[in-house]
Amino acid sequence: MTQRPIEPTGHSRVAGGPAIFPDPNTLPIAKIDEFCDDPDFVTSLARGLAVLLALSDKKRHLSIAQVSYCTGIPRAAVRRSLLTLAKLGFAACDDTHQFYLRPRVLSFSHAYLSASPISMLAQPVLDRLSESIGEACSLAVMDGDDIVYLCRSTSSRIMSPILNVGRRQPAYCTSLGNILLSLLPQQELDAYLNRVHILPFTPYAIDTVAKLRVLLDKVREVGYSFMSQQTVLLLCSLAVPVSDTSGNHVAAINVIRQGQLLEVDEMTARFLVPLQNAARELGALLTP
Repeated sequence: MTQRPIEPTGHSRVAGGPAIFPDPNTLPIAKIDEFCDDPDFVTSLARGLAVLLALSDKKRHLSIAQVSYCTGIPRAAVRRSLLTLAKLGFAACDDTHQFYLRPRVLSFSHAYLSASPISMLAQPVLDRLSESIGEACSLAVMDGDDIVYLCRSTSSRIMSPILNVGRRQPAYCTSLGNILLSLLPQQELDAYLNRVHILPFTPYAIDTVAKLRVLLDKVREVGYSFMSQQTVLLLCSLAVPVSDTSGNHVAAINVIRQGQLLEVDEMTARFLVPLQNAARELGALLTP
C-alpha cells in the first residue's frame, strides 16, 4: 500500500472552501504584531502585503474568510485590503466573490530579478548544466529561515509549483537550504535550530531538530547536500554552494531528479562534479 504524505500540522478547512495550509509565502499576523509598538511601522501596509502574499499560494481563488484564516487578519481589514488591491489592478474578484491575483503583481518580481545580477548570470550556467546532464537545475538564496528560488533551467521538466522562480520553502527540507545552513557560523546555526519548527511534508521527511543537526554536520563535512522525498514524493536533489570571488557563500545550485529516485552514491557519481564545476563558473562571475 502506498503511503500518503503527512499533512503539515496546523491546517484547517474554511467552510465552503479548500483546506488551507500554512505557507512560507504568507505573512502571519504574529509577525506584524511584533512591530505594533513601533511608531514608524505602517500596520495597514503590512496587512495589505500579507493579504497579497496569501493570494499567491498556488494561484488559488480565495474568499475573504479564507484569506482571513491564512493571515490571522480580521475579515473587515482583509476586505478593505482586497478591494484596494482590486482597484489598483493587483487583484480581481470572480463571480463567486473569491479573489485572485492579476498579472500586474509580476512587476514586483520583475523589478527584483532584473536588478539581481546573480539570477541573470546564473541562467546560462544552469541551462548548460541541465543540457549536459539531462536533468533540471535550480538556484536559490537564503532569505530569513527560508530559501527563495531565483532561477531554474529553461529545459526543466519538473512540474511541481513549489520549485518555481519566486517560491519560498523552509530551508530545513531542501538540499539548497541544507547546504546553505551548514555553512552558517555556528552561533547563527544554533540560533536557527533553536527557533525552527519542523513540519514533515512526507512520510520520509526529517521530523526533529536533532536529526536535522546531525544531517547538517554531515553536509558540512562532505561539502554537498542530498535530499530525497522531503517535500515531494519521488523527487531527490543534490546541491552545492556558490561562492563569490571573495569566498562569500551567496547562493546554492542543485540538480533535481523527479519520477525515478536515485541513491546518494549514484547521484554524486553522476552529478557532483558537473554541479561543482557550474558553481565555480558562476562564482567566478560574482563580485561582492
